[in-house]
Amino acid sequence: MRPSPVITHLSPEELDAREPVLPRVAQMLRPYRRKIALVLVAVLASAALTSVVPFLVRAVFDNALFPLDGSPPDLGLLGWLVAGMCVIPVVTALIGIGQNWLTSTVGNSAMADLRGDLFEHLQKMELAFFTATKTGAIQSRLANDVAGVRTVLTDTATTIVQNSVTVTAALVSMLVLSWQLTILTLILMPLFIWLQLRVGRRRQRLARRTQESLSEMTSITEEALSVSGILLAKVFNRSPQEVQRYREANQRQTRLQVEQAMTGRTFFAVVQTFFAITPALIYLVAGWIITGTSVIGTDTLTAGTLVAFTTLQSRLQMPLLQLMRVSLDVQTSLALFRRIFEYLDLEPAITERPDAVSLDHDTIRGRVELRGVSFRYPEPRALSGAANRDRFGDSGVRIGSDEEADRPAGDGWALRDVSLVVEPGELAAIVGPSGSGKTTTTYLVPRFYDVTEGAVLIDGHDVRDLTLSSLADAVGMVTQEPYLFHGTIRDNIAYACPDAPAEAIEQAARDANIHDRIMSFPEGYETITGERGYRLSGGEKQRLAIARVLLKDPAILILDEATSALDTETERLVQEALERATRSRTTIAIAHRLSTIQSADVIYGLAEGRIVERGTHEELLADPDGLYARLYVEQFSRPGGPRPSYDERRADVPL
Repeated sequence: MRPSPVITHLSPEELDAREPVLPRVAQMLRPYRRKIALVLVAVLASAALTSVVPFLVRAVFDNALFPLDGSPPDLGLLGWLVAGMCVIPVVTALIGIGQNWLTSTVGNSAMADLRGDLFEHLQKMELAFFTATKTGAIQSRLANDVAGVRTVLTDTATTIVQNSVTVTAALVSMLVLSWQLTILTLILMPLFIWLQLRVGRRRQRLARRTQESLSEMTSITEEALSVSGILLAKVFNRSPQEVQRYREANQRQTRLQVEQAMTGRTFFAVVQTFFAITPALIYLVAGWIITGTSVIGTDTLTAGTLVAFTTLQSRLQMPLLQLMRVSLDVQTSLALFRRIFEYLDLEPAITERPDAVSLDHDTIRGRVELRGVSFRYPEPRALSGAANRDRFGDSGVRIGSDEEADRPAGDGWALRDVSLVVEPGELAAIVGPSGSGKTTTTYLVPRFYDVTEGAVLIDGHDVRDLTLSSLADAVGMVTQEPYLFHGTIRDNIAYACPDAPAEAIEQAARDANIHDRIMSFPEGYETITGERGYRLSGGEKQRLAIARVLLKDPAILILDEATSALDTETERLVQEALERATRSRTTIAIAHRLSTIQSADVIYGLAEGRIVERGTHEELLADPDGLYARLYVEQFSRPGGPRPSYDERRADVPL
């Protein structure tokens, strides 16, 4: 068996060293490089136009209003300069509108791609991933984490480029005007950058903790407010405790949000204070320079130069502050990107080989063979940090009821050297005590898990050599607790074949003994089933599941205790439907009610993960010390057990 990769708890720096996040983000934006190039052109044009304004201001003072040669004001030149100062903001605003449209399109499209890729990747993950991961945690990564990086993809990248270009242009212009005043303006910048990096690392850690807390809240909401969760809380009067659990998680989220919001506020207050008092210092130093008392130079400053410089300085400060804030946002978003990439980096344990063979639906015979199969459940794969708490919870949807019970507590083997054959068209039954490996055996046929040793074959093909889609088409399953999504009865049946005509859907319902019941509802096939089918009875849900698998028409059918926990009349209806479903197809049935499998062509007795006997109902009953005979006697002799049929009562069976 291929070992499952494990992602251990790593710091952000260690994660970046293993595979940097930013190159992956850049690769994600690669399909939109043309639009990004247009954004860069718009940013450069806007920055260039903005840099011209201070020089126009200097010309207004030194050439138009107060010419340095002492001549009268030049109103004609002033008019042209003022016109230029008015046109530039208008052009810049128009460029900004187009730039915002481009960035919004790129960012939201990239976010949609990321969300779609994550959903597609999760669809490829093996069943074990979902049985060990909370549904709420998965939903949180799809919704909250992806939404959390939206700002980076829509606004932040453009803000970084735009402000970087603006700062560069402003610095060059300031150096041209006065290098001495520029040095004074930037003297504390190295200290500010160092402090900003420290604040950014703290913000990144807080962002990760905040998202993990939000994931926990989503999980609590999904569990507590589902129909099953509400019903459980009401039955055991646990609603107050559920409210308290949510309030505690909510308070943790609030504390983290406040802490994240306040982190760096003191730093930015210091930076803003410095920028606020810098103009006053500039005027003081300018006075020293003009009077010749400055130790940093004796250049002569004109009034226009000083006004232009302070204008540039004010335009430099805001982009610098924005760059510092944005850099913190980027580091915060990197934590979210890492959480998303953690899921994307998990390789599915069940994969399709490049040379996989496709089963032909029209020619498949349906012969199933387990050849020397041994199996142990793989260890759940760990995610980094507290994200590992996403796992080991109820995934919300269980495909079978016995999977956890099948996990052995001994040497770790769920199945040991199991060999069995089900010929085409046969009905094979698997019986045994709880935890013997019955459900595990059936999960290996559709390749929900891969065998540890041995092989599972369909028509002589190892299932690992088959395409996943053709294998899924060949195998159908009806479970003890069928899953119905919140939709109409028609949609739930048609899930197996969305393009099926209404006649085929209704015929499948008739064959499943549910058509008449559906038509008794006021809305017929358009009746809403409710979440997980809670508006329907257990027998109705079971027959809908049978109708769904009949519509699929698989060559191989697996019945996982499909008639357990049903009343006698409902069981009769379901059993009739199952008899129709098993005609002309290979069927593997797991049953606790032995009365439902007496007509099986072959019955396998499973105990502690091993096949201990094989035979027909009559053959197995002939051995009073056998597993099947003991289960039969125990079931039909205990108080409240199922009443034997007439034929059973006639049989020479020691009860």
